[in-house]
Order: sequence, then C-alpha cells, then structure tokens
Amino acid sequence: MAESKKTVTVTLEVKEVVFDVQNKTHLTGVSRKAEGTKDYEAAANMQASEDDEHSYQIRRSISNAFGELKVELGEYLNESATTSTNKIIKEVDANGQLVLSFILPSNFNSAACDSLGAELHEYMVARAIADWFTITNKADAGDYVNIASAALERAKKAMYKRSRPKRPTYPLAQ
Repeated sequence: MAESKKTVTVTLEVKEVVFDVQNKTHLTGVSRKAEGTKDYEAAANMQASEDDEHSYQIRRSISNAFGELKVELGEYLNESATTSTNKIIKEVDANGQLVLSFILPSNFNSAACDSLGAELHEYMVARAIADWFTITNKADAGDYVNIASAALERAKKAMYKRSRPKRPTYPLAQ
C-alpha cells in the first residue's frame, strides 16, 4: 500500500508580521508611558518604526525567528535547501511571503490548519519583539520570550492533531 501524506502549506506575509511588531511595540510604549513606568523618551524609543535602523533590526529578528521555526518544526518540514548565508532572507527584506510546507501524516486533522498558521505568526512576532525589547526595553523582553515559547508549543500541538479513523463500510448481503 502506498504511503499517503498530507501537504500543509503555511504562508506568512512579512508585512503583516512587521506591522504586528510595530503595533504591539507602539501599544506597549504608550501603556508604559501612561502607567508611569517609562518616561516619554524611553517610551518613544521602545516603539519600532519603519526607519532604516529600526527596520533592519526587526527584519533581522524576523529572519532569525523563521530559521528557528525551521529547526523546531523540522520533523515534518519539506525543505530542500542545502546552503545557508548570514544575509537577511530576501523575502523578509522585500516584504514578501515566508512559506513553510509540511508533509504530515494522512490522518492530520485539517481543522488545525488555521491554528497552525496563527501560532506561527504569533511566534514570529513575539520573537522579533523579544529581540527588539532586549535592546530597548529589557523589562518586557522576557514576557515576549515566554509568549513566543507558548505560541511554538501551540503550533506543535496543532501539527500533532489527528483525525479519528473511519470504519470501513460494506454492502449489505442479499
């Protein structure tokens, strides 16, 4: 009997990841200023922007997080690359798409696909924010490391969802 596998493809839009990083760092900065734990300068500095020096760091972090995902989820990853460089992934630099293609068992529960994609997005965002806050706001950096770890665990949980087998049916005997 031929082996039957399911291919599940997750596409992450880089501009969505970048926007989410910028938005969350903005909201965190505004919150810390409002609660009085950061002065206006510190609150402003922790907010990631599209400026070159900010954009480079965020994109480097996104590129690194994508590499980490490939290692963490490599068991099922359909990847053919045999070389590596230390350059930022071109899709990250160009606001392209990051694509992960997984070869999963035939009984993978497809209902978990949306959750898998959402958790991989959350992981990428949280890892990038953790890196950013390690530089600009150490007090909150650890929280985002924990958020990233939890998102990765939920992504793995989604990958391991399986459908119940269906009992074969037979024609009624006459």
